[in-house]
Amino acid sequence: MIDYQLLAAVFAGIALLLFLILVFKIHAFLSLLISSISVGILAGMPAGDVIATVQKGMGGTLGFVATVIGLGALFGAILEQSGGAKSIAKFLVSKSKLSRAPYAMAMTGFLVAIPVFFDVAFILLIPMVYALQRTSGKSLLLFAIPLLSGLAVTHAFIPPTPGPIAVADILGADLGWVILTGFVVGLPVAIISGPIFGKYIANKINVVAPMADGPAEEDNVVLPSFSSVLGIVCIPLVLILLNTSISAGFIPIKSEQIKSLIALVGHPFTALIIANLVAWYFMGIRRGFSKQQLLQISSKSLAPAGSIILITGAGGVFKQVLIETGAGEMIANSLAGTGLSVLLFAYLVAFLVRILQGSSTVAMITAASLVAPLIESSFSGLQLACLVTAIAAGASATSHVNDSGFWLVNQYLGLTEKQTFRSWTVMTTILSVSGLFFVSIIWWLAG
Repeated sequence: MIDYQLLAAVFAGIALLLFLILVFKIHAFLSLLISSISVGILAGMPAGDVIATVQKGMGGTLGFVATVIGLGALFGAILEQSGGAKSIAKFLVSKSKLSRAPYAMAMTGFLVAIPVFFDVAFILLIPMVYALQRTSGKSLLLFAIPLLSGLAVTHAFIPPTPGPIAVADILGADLGWVILTGFVVGLPVAIISGPIFGKYIANKINVVAPMADGPAEEDNVVLPSFSSVLGIVCIPLVLILLNTSISAGFIPIKSEQIKSLIALVGHPFTALIIANLVAWYFMGIRRGFSKQQLLQISSKSLAPAGSIILITGAGGVFKQVLIETGAGEMIANSLAGTGLSVLLFAYLVAFLVRILQGSSTVAMITAASLVAPLIESSFSGLQLACLVTAIAAGASATSHVNDSGFWLVNQYLGLTEKQTFRSWTVMTTILSVSGLFFVSIIWWLAG
């Protein structure tokens, strides 16, 4: 039976969230908290219970998320400053013919965005896109769209980037399964929305690289080797996947001591600590960075992570309010009556919130908060990972003027607003829809 007061409270909370962000431009952290408290009050919760729920939701979420996002930010900053991102790009492009360069750029974006934030990675690698355009004489979009696609896919689908970490924690999904699902879905999505669409749109819109207005990048700068960078990037991924594989019984190990050891080093906390220490030494100390420089790099990297951590914590509050008020159970029962699958519901919520307010992070957190109460005990680890990926796909859709990424691409590629819509916005939509298609196949097979 539908409790209309409860349903109205949920819709009012979501409407208030969007209103605060869109009209008053209030930060998502504060907006989420205000909306969560409003839902609790409108649903009839006692004031003391509302505040207790806020504390419970925030604390329960940040215990895991804050640690992983913080460690991931430290890890990415060292690889970024050491030239690791450029090393990956130069190696892949050098091993490819010019005709295959779009695929090399897609793979570059796919790998670089694992440790490095999307916007930072794009700014770091855009000079290489300019160079490819000048060398080939072809449209800048032929190389830029594949790079952007690779960056966007990994940033949304694969931990330790903040989005999937936050959603995985809210839904209770194992990061190993999320990483595996993200790779399986992300690779074909990056190819379809990157090199394939990039070739099509490059024939429609001819864009040249802007004139260089500063000194050219020095070619004699010694970058770390591709193998060393790739090896370090893979450390946390391999350790987490190994732990998941053993826990799921895919790798039979009888010794309890070995299982305990792998469970320790394969936990996201430990895996990222190990990766940080290896990067600190081999990408930092061994490459001539002083300890003071590394400290400054690390301290600076935590500034953007702080905002994401707080938004994620507030999303945990929203989820907890839905659970405590019984709204989540009501939504689950209503959803069962419509025949709409949880996977499609998760995607559509993220899709709509993304279009309305622009931030993929807010879209992912809001969708995850609404979906968390719908999780059934019968869901497997793979199905939970599919839900994370579906939300990530929905939250990646249709980037337009209310998204900072739209203007970042617009400015660095020298596009008009119409050209940005035809290239970047369409690319993100293709990425989103194809992501839903592939994850739906996995969901069906897992069911």
